[in-house]
Amino acid sequence: MKHLRLEVPVAAPPEEVFRGFTDWRAQGEWMLGTDVRPVFGEASGVGGRIEAWTGVGRIGFLDTMVITEWIDGRKVVVTHTGAVVRGDGIMEVIPGEGRDSLFVWAERLELPLGLVGRVGWPVVRPAFAAGVRSSLDTFAGLVESGRWSSA
Repeated sequence: MKHLRLEVPVAAPPEEVFRGFTDWRAQGEWMLGTDVRPVFGEASGVGGRIEAWTGVGRIGFLDTMVITEWIDGRKVVVTHTGAVVRGDGIMEVIPGEGRDSLFVWAERLELPLGLVGRVGWPVVRPAFAAGVRSSLDTFAGLVESGRWSSA
């Protein structure tokens, strides 16, 4: 298992951050190269299924996921069940001071391709982390703009 954990401060209340990262259809607006959709309904609880196409055009892969933990307003854990990506993805919002929050994105990944994947991870990890970091910054900007505000 390889681990990646990134976080971004968001100048918005936790409920808006949670509403933002669980808006699966909108995730493609902020997650680089990814188009996400729930499978069967809204995928808003344990057992919900999500699919994400990651790539450019027809070059990429389908990442299938099952929601394995849902703490309303706080945390969602998905288990990646696809052929390429396996492991757990954790999205969590931590309340901060006043209206501020901290959004945490973590992955516990089983690398594909056996030895090739393990050897390649140190090369791929910095670019993967940079892409996720950029995506989280975009997400924070969308939330801070009031995109998911209930007010």
